[in-house]
Amino acid sequence: MNTAIKKDVLAALFAAMMAIFTQLIIPIQPVPITMGTLAVMMAGAVLGSHYGALSMVIYALLGAAGMPVFSMAQGGVGVIIGPGGGFILGYIAMAFVVGLCTERWGTSFRVLVLAMVAGCLTVYVCGVAWFMMLTGNGLWPSMVLCMLPFLPGDAVKILLGSFLVHRYRRYVDRL
Repeated sequence: MNTAIKKDVLAALFAAMMAIFTQLIIPIQPVPITMGTLAVMMAGAVLGSHYGALSMVIYALLGAAGMPVFSMAQGGVGVIIGPGGGFILGYIAMAFVVGLCTERWGTSFRVLVLAMVAGCLTVYVCGVAWFMMLTGNGLWPSMVLCMLPFLPGDAVKILLGSFLVHRYRRYVDRL
């Protein structure tokens, strides 16, 4: 199969995976905890920077078009311009960063962990900055609401995602 077609199909599949994983939630406010970041990190690590980011562009566009792919089965532009919108747009950057790190330094377990940490930092910068801009909250209150509750879960997702990609990436590469 043509490599570009394979990557396009995989990007679409990761967008679908993202839509499913964002429905697995712990509903806290203002931004629910989801399994979505696991899908984002894995998309970047498996597909690389460009196709990983493309998969999240597809996800964001589906949601913007009204498909109920965002957490709690929401969709529409209103979600993107809301308090969690910086995270949705940050997923694109997150996948790009994870993919860029793995393209540059490989996919050893250690590199994957560091790449996914860098991806998480990227999405936090985007999401917290967006939240601050919309709400007028300062940095610390925004971090308390939008970052600190997610750190333990993200640590688990980073370890799980690194393990899964390290263990199974070779099977995807054979497709």
